[in-house]
Amino acid sequence: MAYRFRKHYTGTEATALLPQIRQWLERVERLRQTLHKCERRLNGLMSTGDDVGGDSVNLQVRTLAEINEVLTEFEQRLIQIKDLDRGLIDFPAIVGGKEVFLCWEKDEEQVEFWHDLDAGYAGREKL
Repeated sequence: MAYRFRKHYTGTEATALLPQIRQWLERVERLRQTLHKCERRLNGLMSTGDDVGGDSVNLQVRTLAEINEVLTEFEQRLIQIKDLDRGLIDFPAIVGGKEVFLCWEKDEEQVEFWHDLDAGYAGREKL
C-alpha cells in the first residue's frame, strides 16, 4: 500500500515529543510577539516618512529567520501545525491499517485523538 507520508508516529512516539513541541510553540509565540512589535514600529516610522533601516529591520529579519528555524523542526519531522494560535498539531500515523493523523492540542496532556487525513479537527476520535 502506498502512503502519503514516509514517517508515521505511534501515540507513544508523538506523546514523547510533546515536551519539545511545547518548547517550540512557546518560542514561536515569543518570536511572533517580537515580530508584531517590529511591524508596529516600522509601520509607525514609514507613516511619518522616517528611515526604516537599521536596528528595527535587522531585528525583524533575525526574528523571521528564527521563526523559520523552528518551523523547519516541525517540517523535518513531518509534523504539521494546523493552528498556531491554538497549538493544534497533527502527526502522520497508521491506525487500523489506515493512514491518519494523530491530533493534539497544546492544552492536552498527551496525544489521545486521531482523525482521517481529510477530516480535520471536527472528525477527531479517541485512540
